[in-house]
Amino acid sequence: MKHIAILFSLYFLWSCSSNSAIDKVNDITDDSSISYSNVDLYLTNADKTELFQFYEKSIPNYVTNINFSINVAPNITYQEIDGFGFSLTGGSAMLLNNMSQTERSKTLNELFSENGIGVSYLRVSVGASDLDAEVFSYNDLESGQTDINLNQFSIEKDKENLIPVLKEILTINPAIKIMGSPWSAPIWMKDNNNSIGGSLKPEYYDVYAHYFVKYIQAYQQENITIDAITIQNEPHHDGNNPSMYMEAADQAEFIKNHLGPKFASEEIKTKIIVWDHNADNTSYPISIYNDAEANKYIDGAAFHLYAGDINNLSSVHNTYPNKNLYFTEQWVGANSNFADNLRWHTKELIVGATRNWCKTVLEWNLASNSNLEPHTPGGCTECLGALTIDGNNVTKNDAYYIIAHASKLVRPGSTRISSNYTNDLPNVAFKTPNNEIVVIVLNNTSIDKSFNINVLDQPITTSLKAGAVGTYVWKL
Repeated sequence: MKHIAILFSLYFLWSCSSNSAIDKVNDITDDSSISYSNVDLYLTNADKTELFQFYEKSIPNYVTNINFSINVAPNITYQEIDGFGFSLTGGSAMLLNNMSQTERSKTLNELFSENGIGVSYLRVSVGASDLDAEVFSYNDLESGQTDINLNQFSIEKDKENLIPVLKEILTINPAIKIMGSPWSAPIWMKDNNNSIGGSLKPEYYDVYAHYFVKYIQAYQQENITIDAITIQNEPHHDGNNPSMYMEAADQAEFIKNHLGPKFASEEIKTKIIVWDHNADNTSYPISIYNDAEANKYIDGAAFHLYAGDINNLSSVHNTYPNKNLYFTEQWVGANSNFADNLRWHTKELIVGATRNWCKTVLEWNLASNSNLEPHTPGGCTECLGALTIDGNNVTKNDAYYIIAHASKLVRPGSTRISSNYTNDLPNVAFKTPNNEIVVIVLNNTSIDKSFNINVLDQPITTSLKAGAVGTYVWKL
């Protein structure tokens, strides 16, 4: 009883102190009654004093206290995870490809190997995105020309940087999944003959479906499998360069009468995903699902969070529980604050998106240089890459650490499991294919917080500094 009383007092003081989680453990190691769990911790503090720092078996077993408890129920399961990662834009690929072989190999291994942070999912643009050095499609023609048979279709632009980098990534992680998203159709297919805005002309719906087929087949010839495609990046944002506007009814028409049948006849297994825009418009994907002929070809819907509430995504799942959800893009602003980004992105994306049924969480984008380049004329000038790459010099930025907290530990094939939620300690739990339990926790308050995590017969008592993120791993 004496030891329990001492421990209770120590943990009360611990919960009020300002030391890190591990410092707090060290503060009480002189008491021989302290026992340590087999739980590992990966820790990032909001003040950057610790950045994805690994602590092996340094967390105490549970002791009686009055702190909040996160209760994990592995028998209550939700969606399977496809992966966590980034958009590998053409600009990112260019910066990587311009590095020396030695430095590029080192960087790619840190990103994509399981000894690094284990990035397991990538999104690439079909043609140029606004973070390419120039605007292009795979079928660019002189003004006034058309090519309905796509005789001039070519992915040669991608062979300059994107494809070589993807091939190198695949040697590190052959199982990585790749999603393709177009920012625009070739301008000769559009009603404004411009890379910015405009809509796909109905007379070219079948040609554009063939364009997707040729893209997937061309990449397959390079031994690169495109696991999924979205029909259009941000179809309600037509001011980017490139961009294209597409209403839900048009997307449904395109899928049910052109793309879906074309994929079926060509025996293409690439998943078809709709929307790929903000969480404020859940009616867009639902209206397409409501079309039975379109529905049969669709795997699910993709979302960003520049508008809306992440919890809206559960309404899409609840309406059509057989359809998958993907979180595919969120930028980090160059002039934003690390502590704010760590807190917001962890709460809304790593925790929020997965608790609302998403199979992926992808940040925008993998790399830029210190001038936030390259980008197209009119493209994003404030998008901070997960890495800043200047020649062979690499700096790890906010999104790198945010994604690392999930990508390294929550491997593809993991299943989200039940855990109780509080706004002070947003959290999400998973069971991995290696029979591990992973719990990601954010201290969403302005004070240090002590708390418990109850996992089967291995409960722990732990603490996080204000704004800190911890990934806890139980090896069962």
